[in-house]
Amino acid sequence: MGKILDDAVDSGGIEVIVQNERDKTAPRCPHALDTTTQQNLSYEYVCFFYRFRAFVSLPLEQRRFCVDCQLLILPGERANHAKHKALSEDTTVQRLKRPSLLLCPLDNKKSNAQYLFADRSCHFLLDMLLGLGFQNILCVGTPRLHEVIKLRNMEGKSPKMKSLLLDIDYRYCQFYGQDEFCRYNMFNHHFFDDEEAVTFFQGFLREEGGAKVVMITDPPFGGLVKPLANSFSQMAITWKNQNKVSDAGQMPMIWIFPYFFESRILECFPSFSMLDYQVDYDNHPLYKHGKTGRKQSPVRLFTNLSPKDIILPEDEGYRFCSVCERYVSAGNKHCPKCETCPSKDGREWRHCDECGRCVKPSWHHCSSCGHCALPDHPCGQSQTGCFNCGSQKHKLRACPKKHNKRMIVPGGRGAPGLLKHIAGKSTTKNKRRRRVT
Repeated sequence: MGKILDDAVDSGGIEVIVQNERDKTAPRCPHALDTTTQQNLSYEYVCFFYRFRAFVSLPLEQRRFCVDCQLLILPGERANHAKHKALSEDTTVQRLKRPSLLLCPLDNKKSNAQYLFADRSCHFLLDMLLGLGFQNILCVGTPRLHEVIKLRNMEGKSPKMKSLLLDIDYRYCQFYGQDEFCRYNMFNHHFFDDEEAVTFFQGFLREEGGAKVVMITDPPFGGLVKPLANSFSQMAITWKNQNKVSDAGQMPMIWIFPYFFESRILECFPSFSMLDYQVDYDNHPLYKHGKTGRKQSPVRLFTNLSPKDIILPEDEGYRFCSVCERYVSAGNKHCPKCETCPSKDGREWRHCDECGRCVKPSWHHCSSCGHCALPDHPCGQSQTGCFNCGSQKHKLRACPKKHNKRMIVPGGRGAPGLLKHIAGKSTTKNKRRRRVT
């Protein structure tokens, strides 16, 4: 049996035991992670997949879901969760088919933030991929898309698609077997279930019987681009090896990320292009469909698929530009001088003859700086270096004096936005003090 950690995590009366890498006496389960529970000093091995089967077989009135533990509860385990905040009784089979609606989204923006696609975006992506002939969808960090694929397959209203979800959230082990879910860290290309998960992943990438594979990923927006790109490159290498594709061949990919990361993504994947389609999310306060101006969702599709083959929905305002040979947003007007549809944020950009390029509508040409910028930019001053002390040797985050009040720099150099940010923080602190007193 695996070694019991001294600092074992208390999880609702269940002690989690981590199996030692060198200890192979504990049984291994091909459906999910090895999980051992200890109750009343007796050890019991639990398979999440068969646990789900047992849960579904219960009458509706006996099904319980612990909101605190995010765990499906069997009748014999209710005593261990009696003191928890709430037990959800609305656990119908229909709701169990939508685990992303049952589980509470994780909210760490840099590691595992879970902003879930709206159904509108899911159905667009799947209809688009079916039109391009893809049947196997590798869902990397996209649990909502994975469950919509399963729902569409059960409804039988569209051609069946096969999907495999790779996600770091272990809670999905309760709802999917390993043929549908593998716990995976996209920042270091690590499969938590080692050999079994890797073997199944490799088998999924094989395009047997002419079934084309495409990868769709929606990483946390706070994550670094290069580690993510390295993991996706490793996937592409595996795809080439499994299908005996030449070095010139590319694994079809769709990377969903904000448009202002375009330069970094293209640096890692020069063959990618950004599409104008705006992805929206159910549980994000800003990235919603139907907003206009600067409030539009900044999330876009980066892909190595041909842009002219991807048809964006015309009923949402997208149109086909015959010059660029691709679909663009309604506000993205073609510029004959730049010979492209230049807008990135959905608004109509304007051409600046002095700069020789199109810029955002809120920008104006500054003769002192020699380029377009916001009206309240620090005119005539370099915008590189430290915005706190003015040094050109480091950035603000590395400033040794950043904890002091902002220094007065000759020439008034600095970021107006930083002053507003500092003033805002001061105001917030004063409000908190007033509430306390």
